[in-house]
Amino acid sequence: MRKAATRKVVLAAVLLLAAGAGACGAPEGPKTPTDTGPVPAKPGKAITLNVLDVAGNLQLTQGMIDDFVAKNKDQVERVTYSKATAPELVGKIKAQQNANRVDIDLVLTGVDGLAAGVDQSLWTAVDKSRLTGMSDYLPGAAEMQKLAGDFGVTITYYPSGPLIEYLPVKVPSPPKSAEELLAYAKANPGAVQYARPSNSGPGRTFLMGLPYLLGDSDPKDPVNGWAKTWAYLAELNKYVTLYPSSTSETMKNLANGSAKIIASTTGWDINPRVLGTVPKEAQVGTLQGFHWVTDAHYAVIPRGVPADKQAAVLNLLAHMLTPEQQAKAYDKGYFYPGPAIKDVPLSMAPSDSQQALAEFGRPEYEKLIADNPLEVPLDAKSLVAAFDRWDREIGGAKVKK
Repeated sequence: MRKAATRKVVLAAVLLLAAGAGACGAPEGPKTPTDTGPVPAKPGKAITLNVLDVAGNLQLTQGMIDDFVAKNKDQVERVTYSKATAPELVGKIKAQQNANRVDIDLVLTGVDGLAAGVDQSLWTAVDKSRLTGMSDYLPGAAEMQKLAGDFGVTITYYPSGPLIEYLPVKVPSPPKSAEELLAYAKANPGAVQYARPSNSGPGRTFLMGLPYLLGDSDPKDPVNGWAKTWAYLAELNKYVTLYPSSTSETMKNLANGSAKIIASTTGWDINPRVLGTVPKEAQVGTLQGFHWVTDAHYAVIPRGVPADKQAAVLNLLAHMLTPEQQAKAYDKGYFYPGPAIKDVPLSMAPSDSQQALAEFGRPEYEKLIADNPLEVPLDAKSLVAAFDRWDREIGGAKVKK
């Protein structure tokens, strides 16, 4: 990936990451794009829709978009897709806005790109009255939507983690609590691994999930409420030899045996096994005191997109929030479950999704999701503070370059 009510609340979190990946000083704000005028019900003529994905979201939603385009040739003549990383997003959009020539009409992003863009005033407020599907959000997805305020639309959702993942042949008796995980790490230096939190969904989820596991005084306040968490991470750090810079590296390390237990999530458990990156027999577990820390993907519209194009985008988003289209979000477990709205059972998903999840899914997830609390991630300011402290005091010196 979150609880302040104002739009700005929405997590400037990964703005810190974007800044670290680019220039040192605070960037100049974008010029105000030309007034786009009122948004009509439909575009006056079919448009070319340019979609940028910075979250891997197209794996879940490209089928939804293509279906809309096929059925609405009077609105969208063609669609182009491009991909970038979240840290690249701000610079890409700001450059277009400063030139008063916005060529990207729709951005698919995680909490990171959403947050950075809200902080920099890059996104257009969305007329949510035209998106009736939002009234059908799952409770967790509705909470994630609050983070976006008026500047984004939750299109896919999952409870995430934190989970631990391991190969039973290597770890026949996995830890059942945070204390047991620490004891295992101490007895097996280098065997426990999680990626740098600011670069990894499972790493970030592990970081935000620990205060619940440890019974910290305020799980939403990493500055004043995480005394147990910071002490635990410092102790665990003694037995961690490196922190990979991406989640995929931890998965490969689990498969090759250089890591025995890694931080994971539902999607990162299922999809790498479907793809063969991780052996099928890998197992996952929760630790005592477990709470889910949720995650979502968002659709955002850059400021400066012409009104006709905004009309097509809003109609597209309304299409994407129908049960029939949401069922495609099951994919092959990438963001499991994936749908953001209610009453979208797996039986509605495409046959290849049903087959993949029948073979690689975990029946226990349904009960785990139903029986454990759902928590939204930290708000912007808090998440930035947590990332910064982790980098300075815990694992920054051991991050794999």
